[in-house]
Amino acid sequence: MGKYFGTDGFRGEANETLTADHAYQVGRFLGWYFGEMKRRAGDERPPRIVIGKDTRRSSYMFEYSLVSGLVASGADAYLLHVTTTPSVAYIARVDGFECGIMISASHNPYYDNGIKLINGQGEKMEESVISLVEDYLDGRLVLFGKKWDQVPFAKRDRIGRTVDYVSGRNRYIGYLISLGLYSFKGVKVGLDCANGSAWNIAKSVFDALGAKTYVINAEPNGTNINLDAGSTHIGGLQKFVVENGLDVGFAYDGDADRCLCVDEKGQVVSGDHILYVYGRYMKDRGKLTNNTVVTTVMSNFGLYKAFDELGIDYAKTAVGDKYVYEYMMTNGCRLGGEQSGHIIFSKYASTGDGILTSLKMMEVMMARKQPMSELTRELKIYPQVLKNVRVRDKAAAQADEAVREAVQEVADALGDTGRILVRESGTEPLIRVMVEAESEEQCHAYVDRVVDVIRARGHELAQ
Repeated sequence: MGKYFGTDGFRGEANETLTADHAYQVGRFLGWYFGEMKRRAGDERPPRIVIGKDTRRSSYMFEYSLVSGLVASGADAYLLHVTTTPSVAYIARVDGFECGIMISASHNPYYDNGIKLINGQGEKMEESVISLVEDYLDGRLVLFGKKWDQVPFAKRDRIGRTVDYVSGRNRYIGYLISLGLYSFKGVKVGLDCANGSAWNIAKSVFDALGAKTYVINAEPNGTNINLDAGSTHIGGLQKFVVENGLDVGFAYDGDADRCLCVDEKGQVVSGDHILYVYGRYMKDRGKLTNNTVVTTVMSNFGLYKAFDELGIDYAKTAVGDKYVYEYMMTNGCRLGGEQSGHIIFSKYASTGDGILTSLKMMEVMMARKQPMSELTRELKIYPQVLKNVRVRDKAAAQADEAVREAVQEVADALGDTGRILVRESGTEPLIRVMVEAESEEQCHAYVDRVVDVIRARGHELAQ
């Protein structure tokens, strides 16, 4: 990960760690870079860059700053306005844009924001380009054989323009509707839009497919995105589904690239449940390419046990949908995702798409003629306990022989009845110790055994 851009973009508190000037400079570089790449390929047309944003108050500020930088460098900026991250990825890909930009901090609180960069194939931007953006922000860009303290401004008719492109968002809605293989007529569906990007999209899709749609948290005011709402605060949807006798509920996060479900009994259906239900559905129909579902190391032990019983292979990547997608593309896999609800259906999308995920889960319910609770019944999710230890040196703590021995002892004790995972945080000075076992008491005991050794060996950083 770079200095500014992590696995999911440049994220931070608005006008603290991520400022309007940062956005302007990102726009300046991208507008110039893609224009220069086109000119060097003999194409004198201006680069076209599409932008979407979520409902945070600061998203407008960052949108205007990015646009100013882009057009000052000679790019044409196409505005989707408030929309989802997967819609930006879709439009960037199908409409031939040089790149896409999404302004969002996903599931974070409203005072945070972020800049996500998407390439012309609708995928997360290549690390090579992100490194150049970071070099420009730090005033040390060397490219095309020279150092650039500042990239040149466009002049006269080379100055870019801004284009209202709400039609692109509407075509994305049409694309989602086209993926509905069944009528949802008579099905009562609850949607929690997190007061975010899905607020004016999700209901339109479900209504068009015939569902009786009930919506909560679809009144964004700039400061209530994710506030006790959406996939990270799913209790409200659980209650809503039960009180209204709904057949199923779907909860999105702020930019709607993830989805969690609630069954008709009010029980949470996690990303692991979704991978199980749809993986099984694909295998039964002979559609599971390579017979493999791609997960991250944080998927539940119970999911792997269930896949073993079904004869489904699985891969484990580092945490982050970026790594899931990279593995899927390299190995030709069709289904992958995270416990948090980032689910990728590579036949239909190049990124996690919450609304698409809810449509695919509806497809299984309709095809099987079964409620969600029945589809997930055979998946046993093991209790999980995770503890974070703040340490002086993450690598040293991981490499400590006494720590490694403690971890191995726990792994041996668990055998095939659970697992232990010890990993470093990608953004903080933390070692994360996670155990899954048949009981929560076992989880706590085994986690504490390893944490106690980390502390006894002097790795813990005093608070």
